[in-house]
Amino acid sequence: MLDPNLSLETVISKTRFTHSQGLNQCHDPPDTTFYDDPNLSYNMETPMKGWDKKRKEWLRHHPSFNADAQRRILMLTGSQPSPCKNPVGDHLLLRMFKNKVDYCRLHGYDILYNNLLLHPKMNSYWAKYPVIKAAMMAHPEAEWIWWIDSDAVFTDMEFTVPLEKYKNHNLIVDGWEREIYEKKSWTGLNAGVFLIRNCQWSMDFMHVWTSMGPQSPDFNKWGQVQKSILKDKMFPGSDDQAALIYLILKQNEKWADKIYLEHEYALSAYWLAIVDKLDNLTSRYMKMERRAHRLRRQHAEVVSECHGALTEQYLKDAGLNNSTWRRPFVTHFTGCQPCNGEHNPMYKGDACVNGMQRALNFADNQVLRRFGVVHPDLLTSFVTPLEQLE
Repeated sequence: MLDPNLSLETVISKTRFTHSQGLNQCHDPPDTTFYDDPNLSYNMETPMKGWDKKRKEWLRHHPSFNADAQRRILMLTGSQPSPCKNPVGDHLLLRMFKNKVDYCRLHGYDILYNNLLLHPKMNSYWAKYPVIKAAMMAHPEAEWIWWIDSDAVFTDMEFTVPLEKYKNHNLIVDGWEREIYEKKSWTGLNAGVFLIRNCQWSMDFMHVWTSMGPQSPDFNKWGQVQKSILKDKMFPGSDDQAALIYLILKQNEKWADKIYLEHEYALSAYWLAIVDKLDNLTSRYMKMERRAHRLRRQHAEVVSECHGALTEQYLKDAGLNNSTWRRPFVTHFTGCQPCNGEHNPMYKGDACVNGMQRALNFADNQVLRRFGVVHPDLLTSFVTPLEQLE
């Protein structure tokens, strides 16, 4: 490191993983790319043009990122800039972020946590869209941007999103056709967890989608329009979930064929239907592992994704939906408001906190067992050596 003849690039290459997962992160040639455009704008009001061509050109100059590019995912999540009002809120947000980091680490995904308002007027439901657009532009190597709300928890740490299923789609969201097209229900989909492809279609769609947001002079009008169509929408303001359903219903020919409403597995399962079943799910999985020694065998954490693929072979009779004994992929604590504590009054005071604790420890056990310990009780942070439970 004291050699005066060493170049900066050589020093960097000797002190970091230059070819992490085969990617050359130190190769950034001086060729002109879209980043050199003085008119480049990250804001939501300015439409992005020619994004597919720009991404393709950037990848041409960075060939190491071309390998497996179609499967590269960047996960996004975040929370508000200020401390939580709820005394345990910051602790819960930290644990839920750790849960997402664990999932990304096991599957080789990058993750970005944002706690800033990138657009001063786009807050609450709408705050994620400036982050998503900026992340697309900052990460042209990522094919998919995966948004997940801070109050959603991965409860199956081994399950892998079947990307090949979505080769002809650009937006994947938890939803049901009947609830949208026939019932016109505000709960026909959940916009708190979705995957969106990093492409021109998505740039165009988000520009239209967010035109119903609080930065729009027609914001109040859009809220009234949404409520007139979605009779079960409980509040008057325009929100992103209602806006998405509106576009599916009213601009169906333009957008809907690229939107996949996923209901074959739990991309965003409602927590109240899940948390009381977790102990039973643990028992069912342990029985399955006892019958299949290949599943019971301990293994290095780095091959957990392959182990998950092996497990799928033994889960065929379990089905995919939430009413089976399969672990739900994502459990979403909709209505709990862990940060401000102003949860839905229909829930008992401790129901949300206890439910989050159970879901987080349930997920944690799937990680901790590789380190030789587990939580024997999902409501406590206490751990027991794994051999005591064998």
